[in-house]
Amino acid sequence: MENVEDQKHNDDQPSYARIEPYTHPAGGWGALLSVARNLKRQEVFKKGAITLLNINQPTGFDCPGCAWPEKKDAHAFNFCENGAKAVAFEATSKRVTPEFFATHTVSWLSEQSDFFLEDSGRLTDPMRYDPVSDKYTPISWDDAFKLIAKHLQALDDPNQAAFYTSGRTSNEAAFLYQLFVREYGTNNFPDCSNMCHETTSVGLLDSIGLGKGTVTLDDFDIADAIFSFGHNPGTNHPRMLGTLREVSRCGGNIVAINPLKERGLERFQDPQAPVEMMTNGSTPISRYYFQPKVGGDYALMFGMLKHLREWDIQALAAGKKSVFDRSFIEMNTVGFDAMIEEIDRTAWPDIHAHTGLSPEHLESLAKLYLDAKTAIFCWGMGITQHRHGTANVHMLANLMLARGHIGRPGAGLAPIRGHSNVQGDRTMGINELPSAKLLDNIDRVFGIKSPRHHGFGVVDTIKAMYEGNVKVFIGLGGNFAVATPDTPYTQEGLRRCNLTVHIATKLNRSHLVCGKEALILPCLGRTEIDKQLHGVQAVSVEDSMSNVHLSAGRNEPISNDLLSEPDIVARMATAVLPNSDIKWKWYVESYDRIRDSIEQVFDEFHDFNARVYQPGGFHLEHPANQHVWNTPVGKAQFLITPLAEVYTDKENKYAEQYTGAKVYTLMTTRSHDQYNTTLYGLDDRYRGVFGQRRVLFMNAEDIAAAGFVADQWVDIESIYSDGVKRIVHSFRIVPYNIPRGSLAAYYPETNPLVALSSHDKYAKIPASKSVPVILHAGQAPEHFNLAEAVDPEDANQIVNRAG
Repeated sequence: MENVEDQKHNDDQPSYARIEPYTHPAGGWGALLSVARNLKRQEVFKKGAITLLNINQPTGFDCPGCAWPEKKDAHAFNFCENGAKAVAFEATSKRVTPEFFATHTVSWLSEQSDFFLEDSGRLTDPMRYDPVSDKYTPISWDDAFKLIAKHLQALDDPNQAAFYTSGRTSNEAAFLYQLFVREYGTNNFPDCSNMCHETTSVGLLDSIGLGKGTVTLDDFDIADAIFSFGHNPGTNHPRMLGTLREVSRCGGNIVAINPLKERGLERFQDPQAPVEMMTNGSTPISRYYFQPKVGGDYALMFGMLKHLREWDIQALAAGKKSVFDRSFIEMNTVGFDAMIEEIDRTAWPDIHAHTGLSPEHLESLAKLYLDAKTAIFCWGMGITQHRHGTANVHMLANLMLARGHIGRPGAGLAPIRGHSNVQGDRTMGINELPSAKLLDNIDRVFGIKSPRHHGFGVVDTIKAMYEGNVKVFIGLGGNFAVATPDTPYTQEGLRRCNLTVHIATKLNRSHLVCGKEALILPCLGRTEIDKQLHGVQAVSVEDSMSNVHLSAGRNEPISNDLLSEPDIVARMATAVLPNSDIKWKWYVESYDRIRDSIEQVFDEFHDFNARVYQPGGFHLEHPANQHVWNTPVGKAQFLITPLAEVYTDKENKYAEQYTGAKVYTLMTTRSHDQYNTTLYGLDDRYRGVFGQRRVLFMNAEDIAAAGFVADQWVDIESIYSDGVKRIVHSFRIVPYNIPRGSLAAYYPETNPLVALSSHDKYAKIPASKSVPVILHAGQAPEHFNLAEAVDPEDANQIVNRAG
């Protein structure tokens, strides 16, 4: 069996593609010029600039990008470069109309790049795929919902349908969606969190009783040290850099632990700081930077705990205070002694073999943590997307619990969510593994009988589609066919469905991977006015730090044929469940009604409407901050996995035996002109890559040892024990500051390399940050598509010439 990536490389290198080191700080003039360029490209320079004034404001709309919280005293320009790109591409003057689809077949569109699809503009009308003409044709909203009802009602079992959710979905839409699906009869809720922070949700639930972070933005102001594990704020959540800049300027220690040297973790020029901008100055971000090899974080944290253990023995022997917060541990936790026993029986050489750090550097990292009176741990996909991702999160919690850093001002756990309401969707019940309490509350309030069996997440949904056990796929936002692993397998699964439905604002590749029947349903964007029977409506969202606030668009809808996400869900439910006693359409007349019902289901949302209409909304308190631990044992749990179990990598051993070749560990990553699977351009400014995406970041010594040279083209093949051949072609080697044995390349181009079976065993999150690969000499791509090329007069060139 073969899964070989053989798509034409239409996003390959334009004639001006180049590798050119970027010497400037993150943010600054480069960011401002990039914003201007994107507003110009989307032909909304004036409209876009006005729209940006309403982003992340108390009476405006929440950024469609990341979930970083807003300051209480929000600046008039409270957005970042990538948030501005998201707004520009949503507020664009470009349109994907029925005439567009009449001109282009799905086959032709499938040959175009992801950037071409995104850049085509906003979807304006509901469309139905016609396999005879291979084109999408217009369909009325009523007929679209009738078609959905026909397919869902014809299934032998509700579990033959899966209902995907993107993290940009509002609380109100997500609540109605899960209610509809549960009355329909399934818990099949694959969600984008299954591919990013599910290990966080599972790991923190195990450790402290709730799968959310414990800190607020105020904690950053008084933290003694902030430890950043495996994430790149400069690209993935740039507004965080403003917070880190203030921490740095006030003398706080920022410690970066990341395999790649990232500009956003080194220094930042704040566009809102006139002196920095006028003098071309910048603020250092990380005072200390540690580069473990890809996948080495678990061993690194294990080593930190072992150093603490040894220093504790020394302190007690000298009659000094314990290194560990013994009173906190005694009152609030279980499992500490068992954890210490596992640490004691693990030898230092076994730890050092896996970290990628020298013993001296590991000790200095542990000392930084020891010296921190209050500490915050931040982390992203570099921690979560591993076969041992849940174990990584357990270890983060172990370190914090050992020092009593939970429930203390200026300290705690801070998972940095990547999508603007992915945390809120989970809060609203988008969960394939619902608790009995949630289902009991839903049934009590609505008089339905929710299914009690667990449903499918992303990995199980893909497998079920491929095997014919899921026949209808409905996606509330997102780009499922591209965001997921094992791309050819996933896309074949979608094609085997009887019906695929995508609710979206922009065209993406998932819309071109059609089931036997397929629909595209266009919806309002975050930036647009949502007017219902009782007037203009606002939706609510929850950020990474559990703050819930309103979001209300200010732009006129780009088409009169758009519906809001809550309206689409309500109309779909009405068509599919004609005998339902739930007043679906009544809910959409005023979203306050939806929030009133949310309040009845979730205790923490008491007085929802009264609180959310207050400036800034309200905060959902984390029980752990009051030392209330909602775990099965009623206390926080120290949980540790033996080091040998984590690093018994059967896939790598198989690769070495099977090929005899050098096996590297590849991590997939974003470019700077990218948000999740959405491409805003072909540049990665901070890493010095321009006009291209098929690049492979590699240590210079590894390049020489392999007999390669910089700029050489290689093919990347992943090696798993399932015997499936997975390979992607024509990647250009770029020497980069990355540990030996580690590689990095962009997704979704490298998603075909990730086996569906390679995932965390608890959370089933795809192991996209630990892909065992070998390299083959390759060839340059045959051609590139000039139609998609971005303006070569990009921000980097302008900055370099000016600076």
